[in-house]
Amino acid sequence: MQAHALPPDTPFASGAPRFPTPATDALAAWRQAYAARGAGCARDVGGEFAVALDLPDGAAYLAVDRFAVHSLCYAVRDGRLHFASRADALAERLGIRELDTQALFDYLFHHCIPSPRTIFAGIHRLPPAHYALFEHGRLTVAPYWTPRFDEQARPDFDALREEFRSILRTSVRERLGEDGKTACFLSGGTDSSTVCGLLREATGEAPASYSIGFEAEGYDEMAYARIAAKAYGADHREYYVTPADLVKAIPDVAAHYDQPFGNSSAVPAFYCASRARADGYTRILAGDGGDELFGGNTRYAKERVFHAYSQIPSPLRSGVLHPLFMNPVTGQIPLLKKGTSYIRQARVPMPDRMQSYNLLDRLGLTDVLTPAFLAAVNTGAPREHQRATWAAGPHDASLVNQMLAFDWRYTLAENDLPKVVGTTGLADIEVGFPLLDTRLLDFSLKLPTSYKLKGLKLRWFFKEALRGFLPDEILTKKKHGFGLPFGPWAVRDAALNALAAESLRGVAARGLVRQEFIDSLLTRRLKEHAGYYGEMVWILMMLEQWLRRHAPDYRLA
Repeated sequence: MQAHALPPDTPFASGAPRFPTPATDALAAWRQAYAARGAGCARDVGGEFAVALDLPDGAAYLAVDRFAVHSLCYAVRDGRLHFASRADALAERLGIRELDTQALFDYLFHHCIPSPRTIFAGIHRLPPAHYALFEHGRLTVAPYWTPRFDEQARPDFDALREEFRSILRTSVRERLGEDGKTACFLSGGTDSSTVCGLLREATGEAPASYSIGFEAEGYDEMAYARIAAKAYGADHREYYVTPADLVKAIPDVAAHYDQPFGNSSAVPAFYCASRARADGYTRILAGDGGDELFGGNTRYAKERVFHAYSQIPSPLRSGVLHPLFMNPVTGQIPLLKKGTSYIRQARVPMPDRMQSYNLLDRLGLTDVLTPAFLAAVNTGAPREHQRATWAAGPHDASLVNQMLAFDWRYTLAENDLPKVVGTTGLADIEVGFPLLDTRLLDFSLKLPTSYKLKGLKLRWFFKEALRGFLPDEILTKKKHGFGLPFGPWAVRDAALNALAAESLRGVAARGLVRQEFIDSLLTRRLKEHAGYYGEMVWILMMLEQWLRRHAPDYRLA
């Protein structure tokens, strides 16, 4: 999902790879690296990249960076490995029109389609930190890098703080556009505020910052963006997205992606990037990654609480707690209900526990999806995918670090980064991710777990290391970001409601979703709980909008 699609089957080196020895010709450097070190050569390359090499005898080598900021899709046809940066471009090149029914289900479950599957049957996407080698008619896809956490036993906070700040400064400086036209997203959160302040340091000038607001109670975070902008003397630009903006942008944003994508903050991100591009900026820096590298998501603290149950001696759990709280009679006593709920969730193994509130499961598969659709898919596949990813992760790491590595795949590579890369690409502006610098990733691997989650305090080291640099109000604010009040707006705005209703009826007509569910969603449920059910409306709407552009005649057989 790069800003500019590359021609299928054309050898290329994109992004900003950082080789052990500086190189001016990236493609030549990749060829030398492969000749010297073979398929694992990408392990020694830092930065954000994608590479596709043609090798002797019809062989080919592909690789993407550790977070798959740059994307590569591939398919084997006629004894060759075909590839492109976008799945839709490759499908067109190969004449593939068939959609993968399982991918449609995966989308409804995850709100995206995790690699290696894509929406097109027979076309795959290279997972983050993976390579693909095709030689002698055989395809091998494997990781070239897996995280290894090597926590410092006796950390020196002062030394780590200086190293951390130095890496951050270097990372931002190296991601400045050559023409000096670099801006930044600014939500008012810890990450984007850090990038804004470092952009000021790197240029010595007022950073151009862009924020999105919403005229909706509980959704607008503009006050914090203004605090950060004032602290760094930013040339701050604000735009308040309206329901009319959504109606205008939804079809184009949905269609721009090479497969269905359901992150609702994509539209606000698009307007943010579009404003920067309209003002003449050619590059914008994003703050994605800080939470996932340094322990900033609330679920890390939540899962630590659940994990505590497994640390209770087994005789006490089985002999006292389980009989008391899980008993059908005593477990219904009001004072014991919370304990019963806690134990019930704590006994669910990871990573399944993190899907306890999955929207599709909560609504009921048989109530939402048609019998024909359910019969055509493996409803357990998404969890099997996550279990396999968890099992392949760092077994000797702490629970927090295991969750971080898991989120590098699902939260970053499959969701947040495609959102930003896709919408900035649509806005025709380049994007950089300073907080995902390989050196910063390696730095995070050596931090003690307690530096990431101290008790239940999130991202402790990150905040303490930047105390005095970040405004105190930013350090203590609750996490938010560019949340979108789609549900409430869809209830009260006629045009947005009409777009949503028309889209959902289109999904039903394709034989994927039960018409009865669509009717109840639009006429009753959305009005009763707009925020909750609005998410499902959005997911279905974006699916239909994508299908209208890319597969208008699709219908479940």
